[in-house]
Amino acid sequence: MRKAPLHGQVALITGAARGQGRAAALALARAGASIVALDVAATPAYPGYPLATPEDLDSVRKECERLGADCHTVIGDVRDDTAVSRAVATAVYHFGRIDVLFNNAGIMAYGLTHELTEDEWDCMLDVNLKGAWLVARRTIPVMINQHSGVIINNSSVAGVRGMNRLSHYVASKWGLLGLTKSWAIELAPYGIRVVAICPTGVDTGMIDGLAGLAGTTPAEVAEHTPNLLPISLIDPEDVAEAVLFLAGRQARTITGSTLVLDAGMLTK
Repeated sequence: MRKAPLHGQVALITGAARGQGRAAALALARAGASIVALDVAATPAYPGYPLATPEDLDSVRKECERLGADCHTVIGDVRDDTAVSRAVATAVYHFGRIDVLFNNAGIMAYGLTHELTEDEWDCMLDVNLKGAWLVARRTIPVMINQHSGVIINNSSVAGVRGMNRLSHYVASKWGLLGLTKSWAIELAPYGIRVVAICPTGVDTGMIDGLAGLAGTTPAEVAEHTPNLLPISLIDPEDVAEAVLFLAGRQARTITGSTLVLDAGMLTK
C-alpha cells in the first residue's frame, strides 16, 4: 500500500482551533502527518469578537484522530513565549521532530490610523507579527537539528496592498512577507524552506466578527471583497490545500516565495 504523502511528518499549527488553522490541521492529518495544534482558545479584549473555545480545539484533536492521525493540543497565546515553548516541547517530546510550521494565528480589526490606540496597534502587531516570530524562534532550532523543515507564514492580500481602515493589520501582514524572505535566506543552508500564502477574504468566523464590529453582515463584507472571479470569499479548505502543497515534496524547490490565493483581487 502506498504511504500517505506526509507519513511520519509532524506539523505544528497555530490558531488551529477553527477556520484556516483547523482546515489545515485536518488536511495535513489526512495526508498522514501528526499534529500539534496551538490556539489561545479564548476571546481577548481586542479585537473583542469571539475567537475559538477549548471545545473547538478539542474537536480538532478528535477529528484528526478519527482520520488516523496523532494530535496533541496546547492552549496558549502566540504572544506568550512560555506557551509557545510548551507547544514546541510537546511536539519534540511526543514525536521527536517538527517538519511543518504553519504560522496561522492572527487577528483583524478596523480602525483609522489616527483613531487607533497604542494598545490596539501593539496588539495587532504582537499577535500577527511578533507571534509568528516567537513560534519560529522556538521551532527553527528543532528544524536545524534535523536539517529539514518548512515554515509557512499566513499573510494576506493585505500583505501586498494598502487597505482602508486596516493600516495596523496591513503593516503586520507586510511584515510577515519580509520575515518570509529573510528566514528563507538564513535557513536555506539547513535545508529549511520558508514560504508565505496571501489569501483574499476567507469564509471563517473572523468575517462574522468583523461584520459585527462594522455593524454589517458577513454577506455584505463578502460583497465588498473585490475579487475578479465570481468568488466572494474563498473557503478555509482552499487555504488548507495550498498549505498541503507547500508542505509536500512537490514544492521542494519553492522558498522565499509567496503563493497568492486571491481569486484575482490583485489583478482587478
